[in-house]
Amino acid sequence: METPRPLLLIERLRIAYRGNASPPVIDGVWLSLERGEIGCVVGSSGCGKTTLLRAIAGFIPVEDGTIEIAGAVVSGPRFTAAAERRGIGLVFQDYSLFPHLKVEDNIAFGLRHLGPAERASRVQAMIELVGLGSKMGSYPHELSGGQQQRVALARALAPRPALLLMDEPFSSLDVDLRARLGAEVRQILKASDTTAMLVTHDQQEAFAMADRVGVMNSGRIEQWDRPYELYHRPATRYVADFIGEGVFLPAKVLTSMNVEIELGELQGKWPLSYIPAGGLLLNGDVANVDVDVLLRPDDVVHDDASELKAEVVRKVFRGGDFVYTLRLASGREVLALVPSHHDHAIGEKIGIRLDADHVITFPSSNARPGAA
Repeated sequence: METPRPLLLIERLRIAYRGNASPPVIDGVWLSLERGEIGCVVGSSGCGKTTLLRAIAGFIPVEDGTIEIAGAVVSGPRFTAAAERRGIGLVFQDYSLFPHLKVEDNIAFGLRHLGPAERASRVQAMIELVGLGSKMGSYPHELSGGQQQRVALARALAPRPALLLMDEPFSSLDVDLRARLGAEVRQILKASDTTAMLVTHDQQEAFAMADRVGVMNSGRIEQWDRPYELYHRPATRYVADFIGEGVFLPAKVLTSMNVEIELGELQGKWPLSYIPAGGLLLNGDVANVDVDVLLRPDDVVHDDASELKAEVVRKVFRGGDFVYTLRLASGREVLALVPSHHDHAIGEKIGIRLDADHVITFPSSNARPGAA
């Protein structure tokens, strides 16, 4: 039996502005989304994520590679299918609702090819899907930001697009509303079995919504993976640095499964992600080589009974917990996630211990001039 094609498949994609001698905006991107999956590309400003989304939408031609949607190639070096022929829905940052149309008419805008009864049925289904049944007769200016976003989503989903594209969909909303609406939109997309791709600079938003997340850096996808894997098994030092919080500490490889840092020995669940060549081979394991280890705040546990002490040099209160910056005896600093009822003063020394089972190693910064 032939394996089904991904709903979205991007291969070797390259985009460059004509006549521009600078590096390409998109350079060799590969990624795929299965039917019903939600994907997200996250990255800093200028990394190319919005350009990638616009290329998928058909607004930008490609120099090399292909974009395939629902089994059909829609972009290639000499071919760009029009946006309206791609079977896509679009949700923009500013919602782009028609201010003179009521909610029900905004949602019905893309359904003029249907008969009156079928159109009314589809609008009603979309209104119920996004939970705005009481707002059908309202105008956009009478709605909150979150309600406007749900109307924009309903309008995009109404024509049953093969793929939904979302460009920074929650950036104009406040932090609390963004978090809540992100979870709601994920539920709506899953309930309608919609395949979707969004771009954002907010990694928490990406983690809350997406099944697969790509970290983009200078036009390249450094890693396309499940959010859990990005956090616990970053493929590159850039991904490790970009996703979540953490610090790099120098370490000695003891075996292919564990390393030693100044806080003690770390034993991983799987072989180390990076073991440099040239180390001593002891009982079949590489040892006695230098690496850098990524430590997350949840890898360092506050323990009053521990003999290992560190000095609190900074702290950030987050309601349920603190993130402490702790200075070790060597002068190096680590982060620790500590329940907020442990309110220690700056300059105080507290007991800590290691509780890390994901040992992520990278080339030693000492061995790579100019490395961060």
